[in-house]
Amino acid sequence: MKSLFSIFIIIISFFFNFKSVIAFDYAPEVGDIAPSFHLEGINKNIKSKKIWDSNELKGKWVVLYFYPKDFSAGCTLEAKGFSKLKKDFSKYNAEIIGISADKEETHESFCSEQSINYTLLSDPNGTISEKYGSWIPPYSDRNTFLISPKGEIVFRWISVLPINHAKEVLNVLKKNI
Repeated sequence: MKSLFSIFIIIISFFFNFKSVIAFDYAPEVGDIAPSFHLEGINKNIKSKKIWDSNELKGKWVVLYFYPKDFSAGCTLEAKGFSKLKKDFSKYNAEIIGISADKEETHESFCSEQSINYTLLSDPNGTISEKYGSWIPPYSDRNTFLISPKGEIVFRWISVLPINHAKEVLNVLKKNI
């Protein structure tokens, strides 16, 4: 019985990242101005662009999500969820941007192999992830922020479970329009 309980505790610990509680303390609050960013990245639909700046997004809704690593199971599930709903987000003047510590080359492979149709940015030192309370070295924690056209955080999800997350974000966006 003790070994069964121990196995249960170990399995549960895989689903919950207890370090992610730390991220909650430093994440910007609803109503705060979203921290700015200027990062290199990739968008397979805009091949000539290499640098993305948050100032270019004024006047649009932004779904800014942080995730640990390209090609991991949870990250792939989350990324594909946003890709499937990209047209729906676009109807509401919303841009989707994913940020992780992965390099642009890895993002490029990830976008090609998984048909990711939006921007992925590289934050190798966690500078921007840290501003959003999403940095647990050496990875970004799975947090999402809905940012208004005025640059204000309207909603946030801390330590996200990737399944159906994109639908949840879309539903909150619809309610805030």
